[in-house]
Amino acid sequence: MTAGAQAATVVAIDGPAGSGKSSVARAVARELGFQFLDTGAAYRALAWLILERGGDTDDPATVIGALDSLDSLELTVDASGQRVAIAGHDVTEAIRSERISAAVSGVARTLPAREAVNVRFRAIIAEARPGIVAEGRDITTVVAPDADVRVLLTADEAVRIRRRFGDVGGDERQVGARLAARDASDAKVVDFLSAAEGVTVVDSTDLTFDETVEAIVRLVTEESHD
Repeated sequence: MTAGAQAATVVAIDGPAGSGKSSVARAVARELGFQFLDTGAAYRALAWLILERGGDTDDPATVIGALDSLDSLELTVDASGQRVAIAGHDVTEAIRSERISAAVSGVARTLPAREAVNVRFRAIIAEARPGIVAEGRDITTVVAPDADVRVLLTADEAVRIRRRFGDVGGDERQVGARLAARDASDAKVVDFLSAAEGVTVVDSTDLTFDETVEAIVRLVTEESHD
């Protein structure tokens, strides 16, 4: 556990697209009474802002230019419901659209953007009490390499596609193509398919949602008793 009686317990969860990181992490946070940080929301908020301004998220210069608005980004960490706002606009619902899903990879693979949002994430984690579950790219290796529990949540590709299709609907083949494209894009800047030293792999291929949540809660409980 993190040293000091008042220190927060930090749980970091990474994994490929469609692995259920967000839903599982939120449920784990609720079960433990912890705060919840969805790091992907920051990238999505920046993507929304760029598109609203008529920009192209595939243009690194445009993405870097949008970082001037990062100070206006608001991310609540309440596991019962997250609010996201940027530049004075509540974008909580808007950032979950397919339009944003299709555009966010350009932001996520721009290294200066990753570095800038990671600073925000570290600050949020440092202030969390009594604990926080943070999920997303770079979490287990870059943002919170000293987290009390670090998890790589994964599942077979076919299972991930089926789960994502269940969430967003549409054409399953297109959903699969977008998922594969997102993984390929993110893999250019971060390795989220291999567990770093000290990171526990939780393969949810044959687990139900509740079983996956239980497995991670058990890891946290065991760590707290060490």
